[in-house]
Order: sequence, then C-alpha cells, then structure tokens
Amino acid sequence: MSSALSSAMGKRKRVGVLISGRGSNLQALIEAAQAPDYPAEIVLVISNRPKVAGPQFAQAAGIEALTIDHKGFADRESFEQALQAALTKAQVDIVCNAGFMRLLTAPFVTAWQGRLLNIHPSLLPAFKGLHVHERVLQAGVKVSGCTVHFVSPEMDSGAIIAQAAVPVAETDTPESLAARVLRAEHRLYPQVLKWVANGSVTLQSGRAVFKPALSAEPGGAVPLAETVADQDFEPLYSPPLERP
Repeated sequence: MSSALSSAMGKRKRVGVLISGRGSNLQALIEAAQAPDYPAEIVLVISNRPKVAGPQFAQAAGIEALTIDHKGFADRESFEQALQAALTKAQVDIVCNAGFMRLLTAPFVTAWQGRLLNIHPSLLPAFKGLHVHERVLQAGVKVSGCTVHFVSPEMDSGAIIAQAAVPVAETDTPESLAARVLRAEHRLYPQVLKWVANGSVTLQSGRAVFKPALSAEPGGAVPLAETVADQDFEPLYSPPLERP
C-alpha cells in the first residue's frame, strides 16, 4: 500500500454499528468500506442479542464484534453506559443503527447528535415503528421505500437525510415487498454514511443540510441520479446537494 493511500485511509471516520440480528445492512456497510477511497471504516460491531449472525460477518471481515446483552442490565441507562464505554474505547466517530431493535434514551442520543444514523424500511414520516410492510399493504399505498435519518430521541422521527422509493406491486406480500425494500436499503445506507463521513451532509437546527456538490473532488458527493438506480426501486429522493 502506498504511503499516500495509507495516509488517506488513516483519516477515515471510525464507525460503530449496532445490530440485533442477521446484519444484512451491516454487510452492505462493510463491503462499501472496503473501497480504499471510502471515507469511513467499520471498526466495531455491537449486538444486543447473543447468538445472532451479524457478529460472525464482522469477525470474518476482521472487525471487532461484541455482544452486550441488554437483558443483563437493570435498566436502559446502565445498558447504554456499557454501549458508550465500548464505543469510546474503539474511538468511534459515527454510530450506525442497522436493525438495532432498542429505543435509545435522550442522553445517549444527545451525546451522539449528528453522528448517529438509522435506516427504516418506509418513507418516513409514514409507517413508523414495527410491522411496516404489513401496514403498507393494508393501507393500499402504491409506493413504499426506505429512509436514512439522523436519530432523535423520538422513534423514527429524526432529520431525514435520504430516501429511496420502491413501487408496491398488486401481487406483493409482506415478504416480497420487504425483500425489494431491503435491496434498496443496501444501496442507500452506504451512500448516506459516505456523505456523513466526508462532511457532505450535517445536522443543523434539526435538519439535514447538504453542502454544495463536490463531485469533481476525491470523496465528494456524487450526483443524486447516480446513487441509487435499479429496476426494483426508483432513484434516490433527497434534499438537493446545493443549498443556500
């Protein structure tokens, strides 16, 4: 590895990923971070549930993986203190929730404000919470999708960074719709983490604010039309890159 590349990689943001299960979005983030010009590296994976597949993916990629079982703590605060200690020890800069099925307290969220991301399998603010795809089909909506947002203390209510739209077919089941939305998630989350890590988007006054497009520069934000394109879902919906 060249000294220039080593120097560039040394400046990458250190990312911790919180999971509760198989970690398919974790896999997508790990794969994206393997690119030498990606501005973030996954340095720690924490599962709050034992015997799930996610930590195995991390370990196979040479990433430290821990299980911090929330059931072993008297309350959410003490559990989050353990999370915070592990993230601090690993010198994490950004935290990504990837199928992490625990609500985080306001003090924890505040400590990571602007550096804590989540992905949700709907076009927020619609269909917050659980059982999303069943509710989407019951409501008869024609377009669903996924959202990456900054985390706030209120569930699924943080500032929206980007969304990908997935058409709902008449023949869809919750399982088939979930599978297509998940493929969109796997494209969207790595792109948004890239934006946050390279400073293209920040949290300001409760909103996700993008800097002017820097696509001509290494590591800069790419045009939106090029970020998410697949027959299963529509191009990325996001605030424009150029803002006053």
